[in-house]
Amino acid sequence: MRAVLAAGILLASTLSALAAPPTAAQKNEFYAVCMGIAQDASLCGCKADAAMTLIDERFMGVVIASMKGGSPQPADYDAYNTYVAKSNQVCKPNY
Repeated sequence: MRAVLAAGILLASTLSALAAPPTAAQKNEFYAVCMGIAQDASLCGCKADAAMTLIDERFMGVVIASMKGGSPQPADYDAYNTYVAKSNQVCKPNY
């Protein structure tokens, strides 16, 4: 399982390097939607910053749509779950 997750992260990193990065407008939208859900500026800021390095422009659209209540397409499930896990790891609360 860990090998599959590591391969998924490596693949996502490789693909993201080839694709267009998320836009500043997408980062702002991500932050606004996150604040509407979590109302935690620190968390939403961290998640927005992390998204800029973890995913590409197309996938940022998938993430924002999911945050608004949509569902990723079946072909995006694994990448979406990998993104969520990685962003949670990066932005874990300091308890």
